[in-house]
Amino acid sequence: MYSVASLLLLVGMGLALWRALKGPTVFDRILAVNVFGTATVLMVSVIGFMGTSRDLVDIALIYALISFTGTMAVLRFVEYDEDRKRAEASR
Repeated sequence: MYSVASLLLLVGMGLALWRALKGPTVFDRILAVNVFGTATVLMVSVIGFMGTSRDLVDIALIYALISFTGTMAVLRFVEYDEDRKRAEASR
């Protein structure tokens, strides 16, 4: 059961990576990276449940917090950059 979940997560991660590389807008790419991070957290959790090391679940939670914080930081940067470009265009 865990092997099927791992395989499906790998397929989802591949699709998210493809969207991150081919995304038409920067927001599509940010969303794809966020999906990839979420799938990574799920993959680490599944690997932790498959093996005897339950510590991997704690690592997955820490990675989820870091991924969320990184996504918010990138979105703020993109928002600031678009506001700056809009202000320069109106001059």
